[in-house]
Amino acid sequence: MSLSNIDIAQAAVLQPITSIAGRLGIPDDALEQYGRHKAKVALPFLASLRDRPQGKLVLMTAVSPTPAGEGKTTTTVGLGDALTRIGERAMICLREPALGPVFGMKGGAAGGGYAQVVPMEDINLHFTGDFAAIQIATNLLAALIDNHIQQGNELGIDVRRITWRRVLDVSDRALRDIVQGLGGVSNGYPRESGFDIVVASEVMAIFCLATSLADLKERLGRIVVAHTRDRMPIRARDLHAHGAMAAILRDALAPNLVQTLEHTPAFVHGGPFANIAHGCNSVIATDSALRLADYVVTEAGFGADLGAEKFVDILCRSSGLRPSAAVIVATVRAMKYHGGVDVADLPVEDVPALDRGLANLGRHIHTVREVFGIPCVVAINQRAEDSPAEIDALIAGAARLGVTAIPARHYAEGSAGAEDLAREVVRLCAEPSDLRFTYPDDATLWQKMKAIATQVYGAADITASTAVRTQLKRLQDEGYGRLPVCVAKTQYSFSTDPRLRGAPHGHMVDIREVRLAAGAEFVVMVCGDIMTMPGLPARPAAESIDVTDDGRIVGLF
Repeated sequence: MSLSNIDIAQAAVLQPITSIAGRLGIPDDALEQYGRHKAKVALPFLASLRDRPQGKLVLMTAVSPTPAGEGKTTTTVGLGDALTRIGERAMICLREPALGPVFGMKGGAAGGGYAQVVPMEDINLHFTGDFAAIQIATNLLAALIDNHIQQGNELGIDVRRITWRRVLDVSDRALRDIVQGLGGVSNGYPRESGFDIVVASEVMAIFCLATSLADLKERLGRIVVAHTRDRMPIRARDLHAHGAMAAILRDALAPNLVQTLEHTPAFVHGGPFANIAHGCNSVIATDSALRLADYVVTEAGFGADLGAEKFVDILCRSSGLRPSAAVIVATVRAMKYHGGVDVADLPVEDVPALDRGLANLGRHIHTVREVFGIPCVVAINQRAEDSPAEIDALIAGAARLGVTAIPARHYAEGSAGAEDLAREVVRLCAEPSDLRFTYPDDATLWQKMKAIATQVYGAADITASTAVRTQLKRLQDEGYGRLPVCVAKTQYSFSTDPRLRGAPHGHMVDIREVRLAAGAEFVVMVCGDIMTMPGLPARPAAESIDVTDDGRIVGLF
């Protein structure tokens, strides 16, 4: 019987976090330790690194996933360990797991098998409290809005035009739409509102895009939370909220340092979803890692149509970070899924279905190489049930698409299983790259959304209701047209319909809703039926999680 992820993680012998930090040149007095195996690295120390040259940045992305995911985090860890194994000075940068997926369908997000960051159960549960701080800061602003109205509403907030929502770090469909303030005058004004999951919040986006504590506070102050009756914006700074919010987030803003099973240093910090937010770990963590290591591997959520697009068009545009190479994670399972195979039949060999599904891989390769201009390699995240014929077909299919595909067995073998991938990544990083954005800054919001839909999703055009078009025009007129767009849509398809697998083309992308994130500095385009507060599945993972009498966590996966 094979060991579970948590069994492997709990059997690992970890090095003291001071030893991990010492290898990077981080002194003990720059660490705020949370036990022996995790620590925050002080912001003043990280700021002192900014004159150092940057290493090579490697972006981990993927094909459109199956419901189980294709293993980007596992491959990020495996590649980081393999780079270390072949003698390179490497780090990895990951997002923190959200409790919604941990307790829901997807499970944890600390990697898998022998390619994990540890302590696994700490990282997957409360970790260092960053998400709690983001939740409190968001909900404090909501409370200050309601209190301002209750205490006389000096700013003239129109209660019908409050856009700020509370957040929670669990999936709870019952809170998507609520009526608050019931119970009489002392409980405030009744109004419709709702909850989002923490990872979808603007505070999470700001947290991950901020470059310093001062930048964080400035961005928080720019958050637009409501409008007056004559449509004048009300910002967090108008409510004098941004100072207290920044104070809550002060300690959280320092990146979390942990290690892999093979002791490669890892920053795990921030965690926006790529299907409803920008899907990248914090700029502070990634920039700092690039000053501390020669190679840094970071992931962007879901496929190249979501996480990688936002990494390039939002994060790279605002931060100046530039990837030298990209890795596209593909699995035999995903290729058969996009070739039309039902989930229950994916373990059965089916080379013809795999060949049909290669169209999905081809679209992602085109996006990374031709749209973004990033050299790339395909990492085949190999699974035990993959047949030799299927692996050979995937390698040959990638070759026809003009890209090398390398089987990687890091899940079962650790770093030894990803050495070939590591060597190819080092080779790619030596090649010239010319990062390109999907659209220019001076394009209109409509043009930016259309560029993503047509160039990345393969759509024919975009559509929107009259109300959405009016809102976009108003945002354009108010000066927000300069901002990039952040598309919220299903991760399972290039379209807005998760049932359309493979590489659909000629479809329409409908913009259902528009949200301004003035502090994060992007405009969210909500498309299709995507929800910013997910629900739990029929059999939540929480049903399997427990703690033994001696305090050992069990059931995480």
